[in-house]
Amino acid sequence: MNKIRKTMLFLLAVPLSLLAQDLNGYDKIPFDSNVKTGKLKNGLTYFIRKNSKPENKVDLRLVVNAGSILETDEQQGLAHFMEHMCFNGTKRFPKNQLVDYLQSIGVKFGQHLNAYTSFDETVYFLPIPSDDKEKLEKGFQIIEDWAFNANLTPEEIDKERGVVLEEYRLGLGAEKRMMDRFMPKMMYNSQYANRLPIGKKEILENFTYDKITSFYNDWYRPNLMSVIVVGDIDIAEMEKKIIEHFSKYKNPKNEKPRKIYEVPNHKETFVSIEKDKEASDSGVQLLYKDSGLPEKTITIKDYRDDLVKGLFTTMLNNRLQELTNAPNPPFVYGFSYHGETFARSKEGYQSFAMVSEDKQLEALKVLVVENERAKKFGFTQSELDRAKSETIANYERSFNERDKTNSERFVSEYQSYFLQGVPTPGIEWEFNTIKKMLPTITLSETNDLIKNYVKDENRVIVLTGPEKEGLKQVTEAEVLNVLNVKDTDVSAYKETEVARSLLRNEVKAGSVVKKESNAKVGTTTLILSNGARVTYKKTDFKNDEILMEAISFGGSNLYSNEDAKKVQFANGGLTEAGFSGLKKNDIDKFMSGKIASVSPYISNTTEGLRGNTTPKDLEYLFQMTHAYMTDLNYDNEAFESYKQKQSAFFKNLSSQPNVFFQQEFYGYLMKENPRFIGIFPDEKTWSTTDYKLAYDKYKERFANAGDFEFFFVGNVDDKQIEDYSIKYIASLPSNTTKEKAVDLGYRMMKGDLKKVVNKGSDPKSNVTIMYYGDATYSPKEAMAMQALGEVLTIKLIEELRENESGVYGVSARGSLNKVPNGSYNFSIGFPCGPENTEKLTASALNELQKIIDNGPDEKDVAKFKEGEIADFKKDSKENRFWLSNFTKAYTFSSSAEEILSMEERINSVTAKEIQDVAKKYLTKDKVIGILMPESK
Repeated sequence: MNKIRKTMLFLLAVPLSLLAQDLNGYDKIPFDSNVKTGKLKNGLTYFIRKNSKPENKVDLRLVVNAGSILETDEQQGLAHFMEHMCFNGTKRFPKNQLVDYLQSIGVKFGQHLNAYTSFDETVYFLPIPSDDKEKLEKGFQIIEDWAFNANLTPEEIDKERGVVLEEYRLGLGAEKRMMDRFMPKMMYNSQYANRLPIGKKEILENFTYDKITSFYNDWYRPNLMSVIVVGDIDIAEMEKKIIEHFSKYKNPKNEKPRKIYEVPNHKETFVSIEKDKEASDSGVQLLYKDSGLPEKTITIKDYRDDLVKGLFTTMLNNRLQELTNAPNPPFVYGFSYHGETFARSKEGYQSFAMVSEDKQLEALKVLVVENERAKKFGFTQSELDRAKSETIANYERSFNERDKTNSERFVSEYQSYFLQGVPTPGIEWEFNTIKKMLPTITLSETNDLIKNYVKDENRVIVLTGPEKEGLKQVTEAEVLNVLNVKDTDVSAYKETEVARSLLRNEVKAGSVVKKESNAKVGTTTLILSNGARVTYKKTDFKNDEILMEAISFGGSNLYSNEDAKKVQFANGGLTEAGFSGLKKNDIDKFMSGKIASVSPYISNTTEGLRGNTTPKDLEYLFQMTHAYMTDLNYDNEAFESYKQKQSAFFKNLSSQPNVFFQQEFYGYLMKENPRFIGIFPDEKTWSTTDYKLAYDKYKERFANAGDFEFFFVGNVDDKQIEDYSIKYIASLPSNTTKEKAVDLGYRMMKGDLKKVVNKGSDPKSNVTIMYYGDATYSPKEAMAMQALGEVLTIKLIEELRENESGVYGVSARGSLNKVPNGSYNFSIGFPCGPENTEKLTASALNELQKIIDNGPDEKDVAKFKEGEIADFKKDSKENRFWLSNFTKAYTFSSSAEEILSMEERINSVTAKEIQDVAKKYLTKDKVIGILMPESK
């Protein structure tokens, strides 16, 4: 299912197209002139682009057009295993030297350095500094070694088996069991049904060394590879490096053909109804596979056809979204689209919904009916107009950000071009073409599409959900019966009037009574007549982005214990009612073609609003903020709809072993907290939820604008933000009350504790080790505690993963907090086999004890500093980083200027300080939680 969701997102991001009078529809789509591309004599393709975001960084990517689909029966899982081996040692970087070197230059394993293997490709990611010639050269050596010089020694292969098997173990569970059963029907008679990338356990345990060597020799070859280089670089220099590092390699003699595996057609309708005791949600999928191979988008006419598909998808999904917002919603969410299935060689039209466990047939009928409604009656002109406005708004934003786009996005575009021929004309060409062509798309064109999508052959229906006592099982006959839609079941879509404004009440503007500035952090603060403060920072990080957060102390800690329990899970549903007398669907329609959103929140110690917009649509963000603070609707029907969707989502969540463990573990630690009612709501919790109380408390929390500070970061205009602040924020009601964060004194249980939870049928375990308690907050100790987490993670990866082959992933995290009380928290976590929990827990604690006794290795401290400074330099060029800094300074009552000394503070951390916080905080009581499978 994840693949399907990703495919949908990918499809919507694919460059769309149009046909204009001054463009020949049969001309080829141009290739982006900003990209240097070429092909070496051995067939290796390369793409190079200069891009300065982020500064002094370059994204290197090795793309291999080969994945698990090419494995023999004896090689199942070895395409993915090969990916692991490339990180395990190469000619120039034997054993663990590769990861060790990259960490030393600030590249974090798993976070920055990564790879993936799918059915059809294997891709390696390597972001490195570009301002150091030696590091740049090393980067090219690494991707060259990945491509051709991996060390496939028996010793290293056997050592990695344990790690790969742990990753295999992680994937076990209800989703995999159900997928194993429905894939043979979905990918009927296809190789794709038998080549899931993770492979088979018995093969991973027992394959002979020659099997992985032959896969590497057969498929890691120049004419199946692309090297992509995007970043703050010199193009000519990068081209020389590609030629130098990759020209000498040759393709194998008698090379195996890179076969395209097709998915055969079938006349039958296949139904797969899969149930599992550990399934956490219920899904319905309706798939109509195309009969032929996917059509390539090559010409401008093809490009225009893609746009028609995109508009169709937008309109149909808008209808499905309206249904989810309606009373008695048929599903938690639903969407439809035409695009790739699991197979690169097969596209299809798909409708999907997440539903209540007992409403699968009803949800399937809604999907079938909505498809039939579109097929029989088509869409309305106003729907098409809104879809066009949404499309042009998204392209305009991308166009405005064309010189502020992150390198990673360009790299992904060129990867798609290499693997699948997805057009890459560049956003300048796209946006200019879109503006000319969009008006030429007619309603009849979008209405005709679905007639070719929905048909009787090549149809597959998949239902997945929980198996539990008392739940009626759906039959195949019932499913097939739903497909027979009667004429009386379908009527034309009824358009509703679009709102004219987001506000219904008169706004009486206030004024600015004082203006302050801070040149060091580049902020301006407006103190308004009602006491509210507006602080903004103008940046050039993005051309078309403004972020906002408003924050005030208070929160639910000011509620009584009983009130807090009644509203805890109701708060999330308050905005479902809409504002200004407008329902959510009314707001969505009004906002078509406009980019602005605001979300209120109430935490334990604060309340506030978060939002984002473009400079052009900034006023709508201010209007939404004003409406949420003064005119939130009260609508029992909307709240009941929210409860239905949330109940469907959470009802079986605890059937997942990891979720059940979290519930039980934290329920045990919080049993003395009278406000704790669980991490997730159950039916009993919903029955005691009080919507009216939550609404009244919300109104109380947002009644005093004078106790709020509003932060804006982005491409703001001084006059614009001042004018809107005067009109929409200074006009908010206020009083002179100033609230503070309240510490209620409730804490998790202390002591040397251990909690074992048994849940699940698979041989999977999870270990959590925690240290926590009260502490006096110190910025210096906070930095040392963070460093302790990072350096311990390095040692845990070396020991538990590389030396013991006992885990796939492991991490440690440490922090100090100040609000509502000074506290520390340190945790270690990893999944593993049940038979290894005690041994690996002891190993993890032993690595921690080494730091307590002897301090961390200086080289690991240096790795922490390199990684943190690299992240800081990148993050400090992002609007969200600065917004977070301002809100943290607000909640901690500290100075936002502290961020200016971040590099100095990172560099000043010593091994002794890290050892000291480890001794001070991590030699006291610890809590160990272990998830174990149920006894059989």
